[in-house]
Amino acid sequence: MTTSALAAGLDPATLSDLLRVAGSPGFDRLTEQIRRTGGCTAPIRLTGGTKLLDPATKTVIHAYNTDAEPGGVLRVACGNRRASRCPACAWTYAGDTYHLIRAGLTGDPGKGTPETIRDHPRVFATLTAPSFGPVHNRPGTRPCRCGIQHAEDAPELGTPLDPATYDYAGAVLWNNHASELWRYFTIYLRREIAAVAGLTQKAAREQSRVSFGKVAEYQKRGAVHFHAVIRFDGPDGPHTPPPAWATLDLLTAAIHAAAARARVTVDAAPAHGVAQDLTLTWGTQLDVQPIGAFGQGEELTEQAVAAYVAKYATKAAETTGTVDHPVGNKEALILLGVPDHPRRLMEACMDLDAAYPDRRLRAWAHMLGFRGHFSTKSRAYSTTLGALRQVRADYRAQQQRTALGLPDPDEHPESTLLVVAHWAYAGHGHTPGESWLAANIRRDIQHNREHAREIRTELDADDTNGEW
Repeated sequence: MTTSALAAGLDPATLSDLLRVAGSPGFDRLTEQIRRTGGCTAPIRLTGGTKLLDPATKTVIHAYNTDAEPGGVLRVACGNRRASRCPACAWTYAGDTYHLIRAGLTGDPGKGTPETIRDHPRVFATLTAPSFGPVHNRPGTRPCRCGIQHAEDAPELGTPLDPATYDYAGAVLWNNHASELWRYFTIYLRREIAAVAGLTQKAAREQSRVSFGKVAEYQKRGAVHFHAVIRFDGPDGPHTPPPAWATLDLLTAAIHAAAARARVTVDAAPAHGVAQDLTLTWGTQLDVQPIGAFGQGEELTEQAVAAYVAKYATKAAETTGTVDHPVGNKEALILLGVPDHPRRLMEACMDLDAAYPDRRLRAWAHMLGFRGHFSTKSRAYSTTLGALRQVRADYRAQQQRTALGLPDPDEHPESTLLVVAHWAYAGHGHTPGESWLAANIRRDIQHNREHAREIRTELDADDTNGEW
């Protein structure tokens, strides 16, 4: 281990702690705990325990206490969705989002949607922010406005051509109100569907329903935009077919009309650089594409859409160069080395905080003003993230019952046991040596997953060719 640790370029303090961890009596159990968290970067440390009691006889069937654990604590995954904070937990969150979105596209009876959902009109819509000033970009094969044909990874992409004239106040206020703008869009969408169909709003609601799942993504310029799966359903949701008039073309036309109508007004704040009332609207770059049936060769498939949404569910403003935690003052931005453009956006949030105290712009400066949920869905779209997590919890509980030889309460309700638990927070995170160990465990788990995925892909291809 010493040789591999040195080869990894560890500093002396980390190497020393790693050797201490490796030589401790509870090393195998510590490794098991870390593996059970998926190699979580900053696990929650708990002290306490549980008891399983027979309520009839008050007999203790099984007892667990953290006193016997390494360090006297039980480590559980932090559950952070941000890949910048915890790649392991973000992978789980992205997987849940993938299954949630895909269930609303392909159908999954176990997740609340029938397979007939694939026959419903569905589109993948992208709603963007308007322009706040020209920025460096890659317009196809043509050079940027600055006269340079930028490389794909050029650091200046998304930054203003002239920072002095860029509307930083408008940009962060748009981000800050983006969720309200989306809410108005969904309201107008239902109205526009009725208008395009030539029905009253009441009649349209009685005959159809609109469901959606969306995720927010940051563009390089620091503006939020939304990717959404929007689907036509029948009056009772995904289990009923939409009416004949609820076509793909009608849905597309209604989306364009609703996006054009949606707007939010922000009062002027002359003392803080907002000279007049602002009318916030969606940008002109509205993209609406039909979603093809999975595996039918269409360019935009169900699997591709679900994977795309899941990918951005774990990312936030740090992709633009900001930090992934709140920052108290402008001086800290310099110390943290935040690049010029995102720094100016964060400074605009701080400058405008006093003008709009209810919007909490300073608190959300690290998000460039955005304060909404990154992943949301309508109630009838498909299952919920909570339900998916509960399935995992039930599976682990079943594993534990099997290991202890306990009966399944669903099959033997008369054998239901009483669980008495007491837990206390004891901190979070790893020591330097534990962090190195967790990173390597996470890498191994990721490698195994990728290898298993490659095998499944090959088997699916062989099955398609009639070899299995």
